[in-house]
Amino acid sequence: MNLRVRTLQSLSTCLLLLPLGLIAQTAAKPGTFALHDGDRVTFYGDSITEQREYTENIEAYVLTRFPKWTVTFHNAGVGGDKVSGGWGGPIDLRLDRDVLAYKPTVVTIMLGMNDGYYRASEPGIQSTYTAGYLHLLGTIQKSLPDARITLIQPSPYDDVTRIPLFAGGYNAVMQQYGQFLVQTGREKNTQVTDFNGPVVAILQTLNQQSPDLAKQLIPDRVHPGQGGHWVMAESLLKTWMAPEMVSSVTVATAPKSAPITQNAQVTDVKRAKDRISWTETEDALPLPLPSADLDPVLGLVVKYSDLVAALDQEQLHVAGLTPGRYDLRIDGRSVGIYSEAQLAAGINLATLDTPMLEQALLVAYDVAKKNTIEASYFKIVYPALEDESSPVAKALATALAAAENHERADAQPRPHNFEVVRQP
Repeated sequence: MNLRVRTLQSLSTCLLLLPLGLIAQTAAKPGTFALHDGDRVTFYGDSITEQREYTENIEAYVLTRFPKWTVTFHNAGVGGDKVSGGWGGPIDLRLDRDVLAYKPTVVTIMLGMNDGYYRASEPGIQSTYTAGYLHLLGTIQKSLPDARITLIQPSPYDDVTRIPLFAGGYNAVMQQYGQFLVQTGREKNTQVTDFNGPVVAILQTLNQQSPDLAKQLIPDRVHPGQGGHWVMAESLLKTWMAPEMVSSVTVATAPKSAPITQNAQVTDVKRAKDRISWTETEDALPLPLPSADLDPVLGLVVKYSDLVAALDQEQLHVAGLTPGRYDLRIDGRSVGIYSEAQLAAGINLATLDTPMLEQALLVAYDVAKKNTIEASYFKIVYPALEDESSPVAKALATALAAAENHERADAQPRPHNFEVVRQP
C-alpha cells in the first residue's frame, strides 16, 4: 500500500473520531444522488481527465453541496493514454497502481480520443479499442466487485468550428466508440454518461452566436476549456442524479409568519416599515462559476445551457412587500435592486455576486490547489521511481492531506445577514 493511500486512510480514521454532531449530514438530503458520504472516487482517463477540470468541478460541487460529507477524489488521468496504457505504464500496471490501490467505491472511465489514432474508423483499430476496454473494465469489476462504475462516452473532437480532418470527421469515430460504451454499459451493468453530445450541442449553438468564441470551447480541438469542462461535469452529475437545489427560503412581512426553508435555517427575523431583515445560514453553496467578464466562453455556456437550471438553484422569496423598489443586501452589501413582484416570485441568488458565491469560489480555489499537489505527487514520485517513504513523497502526501482538510473547512456553512430595504 503506497504512502498516499495510507495517508488518506489515516485521515479518514481521524475524521471518524470527531464528535458525531460535527460530521453528521445536516445539509441537503442526498435523495437518489449516486455519491454518498464516505465514498472514494477515482477518475480514470487520458489527458482530458488529466486536465483536472471536469473532475475539479465535480469535486467542488460535492464539497459545496454536501459540506458535512467526507468524500475523497483521486485523479488518475495520464496524457496520451489508451486502453493499453501509455507513458504512465501498461494498462495492468496503471490499474493496479492508480486505481485498485486506492480501493475506490466509485470509478469513472473516459478513454478513446487517442485510441482512434486521429484517422477514419478502421476495423482493426476499433477492435483493439473494444477488446482493451473490456479487459480494463473486467479487471476493475473483478478486483472491486462493489465499486459503482460510470463509463464516459468520449468527449468530442471539434469538427464543428473547423474543417474536419477527413470526410465524416474524427468525432464520428468518437461517437462510434460512445455507442460501444452504451452497449457495454447495458451488458456489464454500469452507468454510462455522454460527454460528446452535450458538448457538440453547445459547440453548435456558440458557433451560431459567436463563431470566434466558439473555437475557444475546445481550443486545440481535443482539450476543452473551462466552459466545455462545465458541460461535461454537468452531464456526469446529471447521470448521477445530483440535486439542483442549493437552498430555498421564503420570508414574509406578515407579523409572526414563520419562514419556510429548505436546506437553510432562518433566525432573528425583524420586520419594520419598508424593511425586513434576518440571519440566514444555508447548508450548501452555489456553483463556483466565475463572472462572464472573466471567462466570456463560460459565460456563453451558462447563458445557452441549462447548467443553472439543472444544478444551481438558490431561491429566495420575500412575500407581502408593498409596491416599490427594494435593495437586497447581504452582509451589508447590495446584491441587486428588485420590485416587490420580483422578490415575491423569487430570486435565484446563485446568479448574483454574493458572499455565498465568494465562499464557493474559495472552495474551488482550494480544490485546484489540492489537485496541483496530487498532480505533483504523480509526476514527481512515479516517473522518478521515487521511494514513497522518501522526504519528497512524505512531504507531498502530508501537503495533500492538509489541502483536503482545508477545502472541507472552507466549505462549511456560515451565517449571513440579509436585509430587504425599500428605496426612496
